Amino acid sequence: MRDVMPGTGLGPGAQAAAGLTDVSYSTNTANALIHLYRAEVGKMTAYRQRLDMTTNWSVVTTAGLASFALGDVNNSHATFLFAMFMNYFFLRLEARRFRTYEIAHHRVRIMERFFYPAMLGDKVDPGWHQLLLAELSKPRSPMSRADALGWRLNRNYLWIYAAVLAAWFAKLDLAQPKGWVLEFPAAFSLADIGNFPGWLVFTIVGGFYAHLIALAARAARTYPLEEG
Repeated sequence: MRDVMPGTGLGPGAQAAAGLTDVSYSTNTANALIHLYRAEVGKMTAYRQRLDMTTNWSVVTTAGLASFALGDVNNSHATFLFAMFMNYFFLRLEARRFRTYEIAHHRVRIMERFFYPAMLGDKVDPGWHQLLLAELSKPRSPMSRADALGWRLNRNYLWIYAAVLAAWFAKLDLAQPKGWVLEFPAAFSLADIGNFPGWLVFTIVGGFYAHLIALAARAARTYPLEEG
């Protein structure tokens, strides 16, 4: 069933008002919903801080590893590959927190779209309680894990990964004598790590970045109550 916008006397909500009824609440019901709203807003605030904290960890870790790798020509370029791995760990951790944040956000939006307009005298769909009950009985994020990864990439981590990639290329270049000429396929040997050939390292890094770009491109953040 399509959710109905609260009527304001204008727009689509007003056209649907004929099929809507006033919703009344007992004091206990209103108090319970108000406390639930406050609790969910508090949860949103806490997880918003956790999201920022994870991003800060990623930035600090990347800066520290880059300073170490670029500080001495003898330090291995593999440090930047480790930075890519660490950032992916932080990304997955942040995406999990983002999905939990969205659960609280979704409940808050339900009450803002229906409960408070009804309390202020507007006409709303009386069946909105079932929507909130469904969210409370079976908590679920309105987005998938892949979408959460993609949206955190779009917001922050693509910039971090771009910086790591640029610094990695700079490290490979600085390790060569001045005046050297970039020629392929011999240039792939710049990325050699022990017995691992450079072409394999470039292939793995290229595939990893293609995976990140695909996640960011397909991310679709949809809120059922944001339509219309």
